[in-house]
Amino acid sequence: MATTVTKDQVLEVLKEVTDPEIGVNVVDLGLVYNVEVHDDGVVQVEMTLTAPGCPLHDTITRTAEMAIETIDGVKEAHVDIVWNPPWTPDMLTDEGRRLLGF
Repeated sequence: MATTVTKDQVLEVLKEVTDPEIGVNVVDLGLVYNVEVHDDGVVQVEMTLTAPGCPLHDTITRTAEMAIETIDGVKEAHVDIVWNPPWTPDMLTDEGRRLLGF
């Protein structure tokens, strides 16, 4: 029987992925825009970064994919970086604001 993967599970493991320059996880920074879990065990995530041209683009993307792939039932993960809507500090979660001292 296949394991059902949930959006909440994906978001929980993405909290382990931090933006190395800021030191806060990508979920609390408000960088994750969309999570789709497909029945075939494929997870697709749309996320952004705090600034276009971020030199850690590939590192953050691959770290997020590897974190998602640790979830039982996930066969593969695909993280796509999008720039629309552009990220602003208004997208921080309450926890992200706390972690950054806002």
